[in-house]
Amino acid sequence: MIEKTYFVSGIDTNIGKSYATGYIAKQWMSEEEKVITQKLIQTGNTDYSEDIDLHRKIMGIENTPFDIDKTTMPEIFSYPCSPLLASKLDKREIDFNKIKSSTKTLEENFDKVIIEGAGGLMVPLLEDYFIIDYVRDMKYPLIFVTCGRLGSVSQTMLNLKLIKSYNIKLHTLIYNTAFDSDELISNDSFEFIQRQTSKLFKNVKIIKLPRISFFK
Repeated sequence: MIEKTYFVSGIDTNIGKSYATGYIAKQWMSEEEKVITQKLIQTGNTDYSEDIDLHRKIMGIENTPFDIDKTTMPEIFSYPCSPLLASKLDKREIDFNKIKSSTKTLEENFDKVIIEGAGGLMVPLLEDYFIIDYVRDMKYPLIFVTCGRLGSVSQTMLNLKLIKSYNIKLHTLIYNTAFDSDELISNDSFEFIQRQTSKLFKNVKIIKLPRISFFK
């Protein structure tokens, strides 16, 4: 089966999901794929998605017609918090049908669609429904972002075990070097995470991302 839509998540918020999403999109564009990114749910903005803006900057392209008509950012909430709380504060429910319809439109117009999540896998969308549930229900291959800062190994292993238990396909593990401040810790963390990931998942790609000046 040809995989068309991929989902990006990570061990935490501010781990570099937006950067990783734009980076992967740019890489696939260089392979002559027609690629677009989508933000599952944007919080902390009004009528635009700062994460989509960053994707386009990394990809080196202008906003597309699908950005202008909000297909790539179907749900936007004003307060910078979890989608569950943001929807309560804005007094409207998350429209999952709108999100899925937007993704379908993008799938019909592009070779690959990369959806960036909100926060980590256990961020709540509803009271008892989390990001990881959406990924599983939609059967999306997962691109997962981690790093080498102190504490990340434990967070990474907990997430990898969770991904495995949910029977989600881990397509790519991305190690974000932007947080590397201690070479000894970062090198050991990467090597350990690489070994453990390969034990848990077959044929997973492991990518080390370089630092860039406009990292977010």
